[in-house]
Amino acid sequence: MAILAFPRHLRLTLLAGTTLTLAACSFGPNGEPPAMPQPAHYGAEAQPTQTVPAQGVTQQFVVGAKPVPEWWKLYQSEALNALVDEGLRNSPTLAATDKSLAAAREQLRAQIGSSMLPTIDLGGQATRNRALAIPEAGPNTFLYNIFVGQLQAHYTFDLFGAARLADAALAARVNVQAYQFDAARRALAANIVTAAITSAALRAQIDTTERLVTLANDQARDTQRRYVLGAVSHADQLSAQQSAASLSASLPGLKQQWLTTRHALAVLLGRTPDAAPDDLELAQLHVPEQVPVVVPSELLRTRPDIQAADAALKAAAADVGVATAQMFPSLSLSASMGQGGFSWPVALSGAGAIWSIGASLSQPLFHGGALFAQRRAAVDTYDATVSQYKQTVLTAFQNVADTLAALQHDAQALDAANIAARSAQGIFDETSGRYRLGALPIASTRSSEQQFRNAQLDEIRYTSARLTDTAALFQAMGNPPLEAERSASAASASTTASATPGVPTANVGASN
Repeated sequence: MAILAFPRHLRLTLLAGTTLTLAACSFGPNGEPPAMPQPAHYGAEAQPTQTVPAQGVTQQFVVGAKPVPEWWKLYQSEALNALVDEGLRNSPTLAATDKSLAAAREQLRAQIGSSMLPTIDLGGQATRNRALAIPEAGPNTFLYNIFVGQLQAHYTFDLFGAARLADAALAARVNVQAYQFDAARRALAANIVTAAITSAALRAQIDTTERLVTLANDQARDTQRRYVLGAVSHADQLSAQQSAASLSASLPGLKQQWLTTRHALAVLLGRTPDAAPDDLELAQLHVPEQVPVVVPSELLRTRPDIQAADAALKAAAADVGVATAQMFPSLSLSASMGQGGFSWPVALSGAGAIWSIGASLSQPLFHGGALFAQRRAAVDTYDATVSQYKQTVLTAFQNVADTLAALQHDAQALDAANIAARSAQGIFDETSGRYRLGALPIASTRSSEQQFRNAQLDEIRYTSARLTDTAALFQAMGNPPLEAERSASAASASTTASATPGVPTANVGASN
């Protein structure tokens, strides 16, 4: 109340002094991420510019290129593109994450509106009362009515930025959820691609293994007949039987993996497991020949997990400021105007006009050390968030280094497996030709085909590994920086925070 009685020039002086104090105060860290080492290359060994050729394809690592948003289209499979599009549209997990982000946006708008703008409420009241009267003045009881209608306004001046910093903390946490949604969306696409490739590879392995089982069973039956005729020993007969049984035992495990992968793929697409899609043809998937490798300094801007860690850092910094600002004075202004009276005619007349105006100023003096403890806790939380940011960056570097090394080794292994498979197929073709001419027995043909099918199994496995590791590297690169900037620009236009001075804008436009 007293502050309103100050002379005008004194109030202006107080306001100017408060402004200067706020400009000079630094209530917490600025929330900028710590400087991170920028390695010359990701792995322990310098990365090559390309892999060795495998199956006629040499993958090139384009250093400094931007990430590819819809990288799965580089596999040149319309069926794969359709699966990814379906999953991005229908995944319940992604839809739940999107709705959680939408709820966080609205909570931010609500908090900004309630903390940065005055509140105005309209209320009305009509009551009938019975009260004790003064015996000397009349009857023992007194009945009366009260009619009141009021317009009330309240505003708390954010002198030391407690409300602004709280809004900034919430805005940063909305950014965390936005980046997490983006990461979830990219992870879903990568999981769909990986599951589709794995399912196709397992189906090919099952077909090849079934042929191997058939060959082994035929060989076991022939050995059994030859054993009965005395042409081979009992040990030879048991060995052939054991080989056939071992191959048959491996088949159920492969089928279980295949069905589990198909069920998982169906759920990723938003389907029930019984509606799992048909397998892709592994031979129709083309490994991308050019793979972007973002430089380490740029990776900090393209990875959604690093961006989320950065936003969490800014939220923790704002929390330190909030805990500090709560130690300083708080000034609130309230006012009301309306009509009131003991009857409707009086309440609606000029005589019923009522109003009030007031201000309150409070300064925390003693809270048992709670305010200092809360600030120390906020500082410790901020320090922990700094460490978490560093770990996130290091893990991202490791992720890229591992996938780059995997692609190099996948190409080397696939090249060797491809050579082995082609050689084994050549032997099988020659042996089959000599068998048809009567120069070799059927057992020799079966043996050469078994070698070819086993080599084919290895080639299928390494082909699948190369395709899935390529998807992992695309995933590890993150989003193009320009795409992230467009999302942030859309966020600025779609949130109330953009219209509130001093409140960082939440990245609420990152969802698609």
